[in-house]
Amino acid sequence: MRNLVKGVDSIISRNEELYLERLFKLLRQPSISTQNIGMLECASLVQELFTDCGIENRRYETEGHPIIYGEYLHPDNETTVLMYGHYDVQPPDPLDEWATAPFEPTIRNGRIYARGAGDNKGQFVASILGAKTYLDFHGRLPVNVKWIIEGEEEAGSRHLAAFVEQYRALLQADLVYTTDGSSHESGAQSILLGVRGALGVELVAEEARWDNHSGNLGNIVPNPIWRLVELLHTMRSGNEVTIEGFADGVKPPTELEEKILHDIPYDLEGVRRKSGYAALDIDSDTYHRRLMFEPTLNVNGLFSGHTGKGGRSIIPARATARLDIRLVAGQDPDQVYEALARHVRKHDAGITLTRKGAVPASRTPADHPAVLAIAEALEQSTGQRPVIQPSLGGTLPDYVWTQILNVPSVIVPYANYDQNNHGPNENLEISTFFRAIRSTCYVLEHLSRVSFKRWSGQPGHAIR
Repeated sequence: MRNLVKGVDSIISRNEELYLERLFKLLRQPSISTQNIGMLECASLVQELFTDCGIENRRYETEGHPIIYGEYLHPDNETTVLMYGHYDVQPPDPLDEWATAPFEPTIRNGRIYARGAGDNKGQFVASILGAKTYLDFHGRLPVNVKWIIEGEEEAGSRHLAAFVEQYRALLQADLVYTTDGSSHESGAQSILLGVRGALGVELVAEEARWDNHSGNLGNIVPNPIWRLVELLHTMRSGNEVTIEGFADGVKPPTELEEKILHDIPYDLEGVRRKSGYAALDIDSDTYHRRLMFEPTLNVNGLFSGHTGKGGRSIIPARATARLDIRLVAGQDPDQVYEALARHVRKHDAGITLTRKGAVPASRTPADHPAVLAIAEALEQSTGQRPVIQPSLGGTLPDYVWTQILNVPSVIVPYANYDQNNHGPNENLEISTFFRAIRSTCYVLEHLSRVSFKRWSGQPGHAIR
């Protein structure tokens, strides 16, 4: 291990300018999936990066944007790791809030400022350069590595599941290693073992055929907004969701996960500042338990048919409520939707429901041997003990690995916690970028020592 430390550190130090330029080349290329801007050009640059690093690759077309597959396979390696990232980015608006142009990467105060610097180009580039660094040092990788770099994560990864289903044989692996998200706010590296799922639902109430004058017909024509408010009121009591069957299947934390919850650093004042809710008063265990192990029922939109400005004095004919439901491991989005539909039929059958998409939750057991190996690797490569979290509060397409490919999945964010992804002045600390390259080398080395339960199917075939 000592030789690995000296070897990779020397190679990274010698190639800092080259590594930054390889990242900057991708950052200069816009790749906004939701607007189909620069996607084909960026996909070609991802392939070029793989080729420059000596990694075989192939571009796969989907009904949306291309997926780039890369692989390094060696016949003597017993373990295969599949690494996931995405080359698409969010739109840079509002442009006037950027200090420098979003697609002209700029270094200020030790940080790279550009759209995609942290989310996610800087992270997947670090995983590829980490493998290149290890190859330059040792001549071969200690494990087989496959990469999936997709172009639709910011648009909901709409075609990823179908791709994984179609190419299951090619993608066979012992572990999926995702480099996405932000490190822990303490500055320590994070290890995330799952994500919450999501279910979107729209409720619509209608009364008259058109909007009416609120004075001339007030108390005469009913307002559909009140119907929605009354229905929503039946769905909660305090913090408890009262929809029968809503929490069916929820998996409580295991004994080990309970211990992990107690070990996660917690800064109440920091949460207050981050949320802008100064009145928040919640202890660490409750905070983390609610984020990771409890589903949510959130109303993220409530409006009438008239949404323009001006304060018109009307009784709207139509009202809409949008629900953003977050699911946890063990819940089935279809069953939750049906529970909600039964509740609506019971309390107001005239209100219509429309499902707006769903992503299942995902969770990898905390006692999987790969988790300990990754934790040890990150501690040795960064000098700081990583923060392990059983789940992320948000939603990623992690289920495609654990439920379609049927392999454990670990998420290790490589970006700084204050990367400001999706916002103006997105950034990546240069030291964090090089730390991520170094960490990749250590993770690959440690995973080569893990005894994985072998996949029962046929191994994926090399690119020909």
